[in-house]
Amino acid sequence: MASMENIKKENDYILEVRNLKKYYPLSRFSLGKSRAYVKAVDDVSFKIKRGTTMGLVGESGCGKTTVGRSILRLHDITGGQVIFDGQDLAKIPPSKLRKMRPQMQMIFQDPYSSLSPRMPVGEIIGEAVKEHKIVPKSEYRSHILKVMRDCGLQPQYFYRYPHEFSGGQRQRISIARAVALKPKFIICDEPLSALDVSIQAQIINLMKDLQERYGYTYLFISHDLSVVEYISDTIGVMYLGSMVEIGDKKRIFDNPMHPYTKALLSAVPISDPDVKMNRIILSGDIPSPVNPPSGCKFRTRCQHCMDICSREVPKLKEYEEGHMVACHLYSQD
Repeated sequence: MASMENIKKENDYILEVRNLKKYYPLSRFSLGKSRAYVKAVDDVSFKIKRGTTMGLVGESGCGKTTVGRSILRLHDITGGQVIFDGQDLAKIPPSKLRKMRPQMQMIFQDPYSSLSPRMPVGEIIGEAVKEHKIVPKSEYRSHILKVMRDCGLQPQYFYRYPHEFSGGQRQRISIARAVALKPKFIICDEPLSALDVSIQAQIINLMKDLQERYGYTYLFISHDLSVVEYISDTIGVMYLGSMVEIGDKKRIFDNPMHPYTKALLSAVPISDPDVKMNRIILSGDIPSPVNPPSGCKFRTRCQHCMDICSREVPKLKEYEEGHMVACHLYSQD
């Protein structure tokens, strides 16, 4: 009976990332062996439940986008596992992976460069629909028009080109291109960063509406904690390629445990002018991912640094239900 319950719990998760690593070689010896690596993603693990949104936050260069691209196998991973819907994507042959592609989609950061300027909107949205035979030929046009309506795009846009649209409309086209394939899982790689604040609200509400209507699962990559708080169910915090804290949104915002998470949250602007935030200013620069500090990677900027921090890498441990932290300030036993 217990084993059946465990199987059911595992089925609740559409994605499980286990000890994911992605290293980029910098230079090579004459024999082909690499001399140094950029450790863009270094031993990252997390799970995402079906129909929920996980926010992934951290400073620029911490490896958020590389995590997303590695999950989709746009990059070959160096180590670890990516279990999607019960299958290890790292071990799936290319022919089988191609059939799974429609189930996993990505919305890119820049709507200006992610859309082909030579294709009309209808063709941009429908190109992969045709390729993967998502709907019969007789239903193709009606399917594309329905997707466009769902994403707030008028039918007359079908034959127009990307240069005729604003940034917000282009991002709607990018979203339509992703959802047209009827995916289960969508990675949103900072989809709001190139948009005005007023347009950001429209796009984020569109994404929430689509999720409620069709049950999409999102991995939402961003550096804007206000947006992440609004859209996410769980939040993961990355620093220099590693996950330092992960948990339910309410626990992360109400009780941040890692010093880096506390510093990030202290920088979130508050609309109430009478509330004064105690801003935590981090000293120093982010270390190089080529030669990260020994032990805890954050120790060179942490005001709570202890001797053990330079010797041992902290383990990502659960201290509250669903709230995991990698820090020597808490018991590692």
